[in-house]
Amino acid sequence: MNIAIVRYNAGNIRSVVHALRRLGVEPEVTNHPVALRQADRVIFPGVGEASSAMQYLRERGLDALIPQLEQPVLGICLGQQLLCRRSEENDTACLGVFPGAILAFPPDDKVPHIGWNSLGKLRGPLFQGIEEGSHVYFVHGYYAETGPLTTAVTDYILPFSAAMQRRNFHAVQFHPEKSGDVGAAILKNFLTL
Repeated sequence: MNIAIVRYNAGNIRSVVHALRRLGVEPEVTNHPVALRQADRVIFPGVGEASSAMQYLRERGLDALIPQLEQPVLGICLGQQLLCRRSEENDTACLGVFPGAILAFPPDDKVPHIGWNSLGKLRGPLFQGIEEGSHVYFVHGYYAETGPLTTAVTDYILPFSAAMQRRNFHAVQFHPEKSGDVGAAILKNFLTL
C-alpha cells in the first residue's frame, strides 16, 4: 500500500512516520502533486500555525490539490484545522473541505489543551472497535465546533469535534501517533478503509 504524508512547514511529521512504521508501513513524505494524487492513502498531519502553513500550501498549489483528492485522506491536529473553511488563528482562509470555522478556546488558564482526554459519541469507520471513553493525546489551542460531520466529541472547557468526516476526508484534532494502542488502532482503521 502506498501511503503519502503531506510535506509542508509543520511539525510532528516524523512522529507520524514512526507510528506508521510500527504498523509495518513505510510512508512517503512528499509535497509532489503526482505522488499525492497516486497514493492509496494521504495523511495530512501537523503542529504549527495556520496562516504560515496555508501560505506554504498556496505557494505550491497544494491548497487546490488537497480538496480534490479522491482516496481516503486523514487530517491530524493542524491538518484537521486546515481542512476547515477558516481559522481564527490570524484570520486565515483554509481549504474548505469541512464547512465550519476553527475557533480559539475562550481565554482560560487551561489553554492550550495539552494531555490525555476521552472520546465520546463515536461513530464512523475510524472508530470501529474503539471503546466509548477511550483516551487519546491532544495539543491545541483552537478547535472545531460540533456539528453533523462530527464523528467524535471531547469536552475541554466546552465540547468540540475531536474527529470529523466528510466523504473520503477524515480529520482528528488529537494525535493518534502519540495515543498508544488506541491511536494505533485508529491509524490501522484508516489504513484499511
